[in-house]
Amino acid sequence: MRARWLAVAAAAITLLTPVPANAATPDGPDLPDGMLAAMRRDLKLDDGQIATRLRTEAAAPVVQRRLQTRLGSAYAGAWIPSGATRLTVAVTDSSAFPAVRAEGATPALVSRSAAGLSSSRAALDRHASSARPSIVRGWYVDTPSNRMVVMAAPGSEKQAAAFAQAAGAGAVSVVAAEQPKPLYDTRGGDQYVINGNTLCSVGFAVAGGFVSAGHCGGTGSPTLGYNNVAQGTFAGSSFPGNDYAWIRTNGNWTSQPWVNNYSGGNVTVAGSQEAAIGSSVCRSGRTTGWRCGTILGRNETIVYSQGAVSGLARSNACAEPGDSGGSWISGNQAQGVTSGGTGNCSSGGTMWFQPVNEILSVYGLTLTTTGGGSGSALISSLNNKCIDVPNSNFSDGVPVQMWGCNGTGAQKWNFVNGTLQTSNNKCLDVAWGSTANGAVIQIANCSGNAAQQFVLSAAGDLVNPQANKCVDIDAWNANDGARLVLWECTGGANQKWRRG
Repeated sequence: MRARWLAVAAAAITLLTPVPANAATPDGPDLPDGMLAAMRRDLKLDDGQIATRLRTEAAAPVVQRRLQTRLGSAYAGAWIPSGATRLTVAVTDSSAFPAVRAEGATPALVSRSAAGLSSSRAALDRHASSARPSIVRGWYVDTPSNRMVVMAAPGSEKQAAAFAQAAGAGAVSVVAAEQPKPLYDTRGGDQYVINGNTLCSVGFAVAGGFVSAGHCGGTGSPTLGYNNVAQGTFAGSSFPGNDYAWIRTNGNWTSQPWVNNYSGGNVTVAGSQEAAIGSSVCRSGRTTGWRCGTILGRNETIVYSQGAVSGLARSNACAEPGDSGGSWISGNQAQGVTSGGTGNCSSGGTMWFQPVNEILSVYGLTLTTTGGGSGSALISSLNNKCIDVPNSNFSDGVPVQMWGCNGTGAQKWNFVNGTLQTSNNKCLDVAWGSTANGAVIQIANCSGNAAQQFVLSAAGDLVNPQANKCVDIDAWNANDGARLVLWECTGGANQKWRRG
């Protein structure tokens, strides 16, 4: 099946009006109803399973980055196995097992390093221009199986293997695959109109505009918004090779940290931390609304009929014509914009998205998020009080407490490289590096150790990845002065937090 552009007639526009985000439910996953419903439907999970999964996924990128740096050439990739509560990290040397376990991950011994697999992929990328779409569909590193995979048109496996050999890619596995196709199509997921006749979906709002897919329009193409009002112009676009663009909007449009959940509300965007392979991910688009799935791979190359596109991420969340350019988000972290794929939302399929961080980097853009640079409070769902440094005493080893929110520096916290830092750059810390229930939560000089790594999941859990446990208000004490401890994550209100 040849790749084809999937334009949608402008007459089919359905107008959507932005509305405020739904209120969070303190005792359940802190997600809008539309996103929860999509995760229940597409991932077949209940609310408790969703909350557990979001905790695991929030912690995984922190652990992955630390171990990738620490393990060096022995590192061979990382992923979250289906149903697991910890990240699996592959290594080529069993002597690295203790280092992996010390970070709260599960080690796996494999034969090929991440660097070796990346070298194989790079060799194929250098020969992308000679990949014939009628024979080669694309290629990617399959991290869990520790192999380089080349996708071939059914019946063309031998020719695809010959292409890989000629490229100097080394050992590869060849699998039959359908022909991926681009999906045509300032709040993420809303539709917009290009050149008056083509529909795509907004990716994410940035300062001065939004990002989307490159195949939606070329530089200089004019756009109309979801309401058919003049919106802006493509300020940059790249396709094939890449599949990204950014649209500069006029003064009538305000960038918001929102993605349309197609259930009467918005999902807020807090950042763009790249989620681990195996993480859940949801996408928004004007044709099929909210759809969820799992991230199956990264840094993959797909050969469309128009040419090869490299650096894409793969998922089993479905999409259809008109969804192109739309938002992909994991928890509250922006992941990318829809490029193309195979199948549909009736029979299922495989989709690829262009990672958002590359777009931001190439064009020097700033993602519009809910976060701020001056620090924010961490507020409990139990009592609406704030995590506080007692008497603004920022000495090493001072246990933190709960206190009525007062806006002082003792209650301002910043997430910095996986740590949670006070206004004067002390770090939240688990006393003595303990992973036991009841370990005291304190502040200490920032040292970079695993006891000072914390992530706030989209479900509102403040997790220490090393222990895979939550920051907990001890004994459900709702009063001022209540102390914080590390404890097994239970989903209770005394373990639920939000920024404010």
